[in-house]
Amino acid sequence: MTMQTRRERVRAEREKLIVSAARELAEAEGWEAVTTRRLAERVEYSQPVLYSHFKGKGAIMTAVAVEGFASMAEELRAARTEAVDAAGALEAVARAYTAFAGWRPALYDAMFHHQVDLPFGDPDAPPALWAAFNELAAAVRPYAESEDELGALAETFWAALHGLTTLMRQGRLPNDGHERRLALLLSRFIGV
Repeated sequence: MTMQTRRERVRAEREKLIVSAARELAEAEGWEAVTTRRLAERVEYSQPVLYSHFKGKGAIMTAVAVEGFASMAEELRAARTEAVDAAGALEAVARAYTAFAGWRPALYDAMFHHQVDLPFGDPDAPPALWAAFNELAAAVRPYAESEDELGALAETFWAALHGLTTLMRQGRLPNDGHERRLALLLSRFIGV
């Protein structure tokens, strides 16, 4: 192993440690508690070392969001591929999406509610963003009238799931109506 390779590996491991610490701190105490000073203490590196990896809290939150999209893609893929038919896949993906937001609220907030430097909907977006979106698209594909309609249909499904999830998390929709609302949304796609 060359010295350069070792340095790159150590740098990547340190970045992963910083991102993991930020995510854990945010899940435990909220994003307001995530500061470079607290992260430096937690990972046992100086603040200048953190800044040598990330420009600041926003860049760290962006890295956490990308990691979140990768996790979401894995969970959506697992839900979709375990289903026995198209209707089951759509329902499983919808449930996995809303559950993801409930189980990982700070991660979901980094992905969707905080300002992060990610080019959503852009061909140059990180692969993790496309992987999550493509799982939504795969779930709605059987209900699209054409490939031209697929992108807009996936965006609409995503927007509906995100809206339901966000309104419920913010207390604007009661939790006890979640199953009914989800069933109504799915029925519009499935045609039941």
